[in-house]
Amino acid sequence: MAQHKVNYLQDGGAPIALTTVDKIVNFGRSNSLWPLTYGLACCAIEMMASGASRYDFDRFGTIFRASPRQADVLVIAGTLTKKHAEFLKRLYDQMPEPKWVISMGSCANTGGMFNTYATVQGADRVIPVDIYLPGCAPRPETLQYAVMLLQKKIRRGSIFKSQKPKRLV
Repeated sequence: MAQHKVNYLQDGGAPIALTTVDKIVNFGRSNSLWPLTYGLACCAIEMMASGASRYDFDRFGTIFRASPRQADVLVIAGTLTKKHAEFLKRLYDQMPEPKWVISMGSCANTGGMFNTYATVQGADRVIPVDIYLPGCAPRPETLQYAVMLLQKKIRRGSIFKSQKPKRLV
């Protein structure tokens, strides 16, 4: 019985791998997401639980950061008031490019049950949002799923084109 085995190293050559720069860079970006710890209300407890031992975000390469200059994902977890919207915009502006935003919970998405003069009726009125998590409060599994969706979105992107349109606010 003849064996047809190709040994590339026998001739002194190395194995060849073909890919694009986009795929390599986006693979690295998608597997090392560092979200900013930014909890505003009860959704922050669920966000903290996703980083704890049971759900363990570390296995995704996701490590929560306390500085906006080291983070590339902003998770808005909770009720955003108009008084606090200015600080949210400042934190978002301090984050390096490329950056993504996850709006977690009904209050961050639409103002939730707090339809008052003091509550922002959706974080997307202040900064652009990539992924919305519904619920009050969304479970840690939902946040993990959102991170996996964000990873897919990053892998489909191009490093040579703008990731998303600039928004003048």
